Amino acid sequence: MVYRVYRVRDVVRIPPEKFHKPLNIAAWEELRNNYEGMVTKNMGIIVTVFDVNVEPEGRIIPGDGATYHLAEFNMLVFYPFLKEVVEGEVNTILNHGLFVDLGASDGFVYINQIADERIEYDPTRPAMILRESKRMIEKGDWVRARVYNVAPMPGKGLRVQLTMRQPFLGKVEWIHKKQKTDEK
Repeated sequence: MVYRVYRVRDVVRIPPEKFHKPLNIAAWEELRNNYEGMVTKNMGIIVTVFDVNVEPEGRIIPGDGATYHLAEFNMLVFYPFLKEVVEGEVNTILNHGLFVDLGASDGFVYINQIADERIEYDPTRPAMILRESKRMIEKGDWVRARVYNVAPMPGKGLRVQLTMRQPFLGKVEWIHKKQKTDEK
């Protein structure tokens, strides 16, 4: 996964109810509330804020009891890039594809991107069954896939679309079995 660290400057508002706390702690709490979970087009999903440095002398705006301080801080951001190979656990299987846990976000593999074979959805398990080889993908299986599209979804995070239709992609168990047979 691609995680990046950005150094950012911003003005942080410290509300009066936090004046009893040390300035760095109050600023860190406010910055976390403002940024964590936010999705930006250029950076991705902001996972956390850390290493906060706050200018001790703040500004007061008439009519607002808060103080405003210049702050400089780091943000840990998740943003997968196109053609990146990722691994994760299958956490949901639907009739049109499966979701893979990538950490800060889920990736989605459409049913036609799972394998080169015809695939059937078995709602009783739920599972995806490959018709010719009779192999199966179920919830909890570990898979390897390639990112082919990343797009922000307003209010929902990132849409990460994955494919497993290339060599050395798919259920990790299948990849290991193929490598062992190729070594013989």
